[in-house]
Amino acid sequence: MIILPAIDIINGQAVRLEKGDYSKKTVYSENPAQVAKKFADTGAQFLHLVDLDGAKSGRSDNFDTIKEIISQSRLFTELGGGIRTLETVRKYFDAGVSRVILGTAAVTDPDFLDRCLDLYGDKIAVGIDIKDGFVAIRGWTELSNFTCEQFFEKMQKKGVKNIICTDISRDGMLGGTNTELYHRLSEKFSIDITASGGVSTLSDIQLLSKLKIYGAILGKALYTGTLSLTDALSCCKEDKQ
Repeated sequence: MIILPAIDIINGQAVRLEKGDYSKKTVYSENPAQVAKKFADTGAQFLHLVDLDGAKSGRSDNFDTIKEIISQSRLFTELGGGIRTLETVRKYFDAGVSRVILGTAAVTDPDFLDRCLDLYGDKIAVGIDIKDGFVAIRGWTELSNFTCEQFFEKMQKKGVKNIICTDISRDGMLGGTNTELYHRLSEKFSIDITASGGVSTLSDIQLLSKLKIYGAILGKALYTGTLSLTDALSCCKEDKQ
């Protein structure tokens, strides 16, 4: 299982939200590129980036910040948030993004998702954010009509290879991850699943790894010191031996 430290960006700053609530924002750094460089120096190989401004606006609001993060960290970087046109997808790939995550667009514009998959294959991932059992869109501010499993099934039929699945109720709460959800999904679908939301202890990481989950995203736990990136990376190395 891979470990993806996360940087969520609002107004060029590294922030964390509680349960996806934009009004419950904590700023952890004015310099996200510095944060990413520190992750890389610690031994991380992957990075999960979210443009939270873009997720609401549908624009590349933090493009310059994202470009700087990639340039300074040189990590395999997956990026989501407001990516709703082919022009934006190309722009981010040209800037050095390794994998683009489609969230709202995957729900509201299936033809766009199909075009992206045709052009870029497994460099396209889908972000499925779960709130009250349904897929949330537009920066977690609206609920779609799809349940989690309905949308997973739809994505599998389309040939999506990688899904980042966030349990919004756990996000930013340091209360543990929803292993029951990920176990159910991993048993039912043959898609690489990255777990997001509430991953805050080595026990969480070990449990997800045993479920054969593809990746785990670490957010608030890293910023508050609840979990060290060094320990998380070592835990996964030991698990592979």
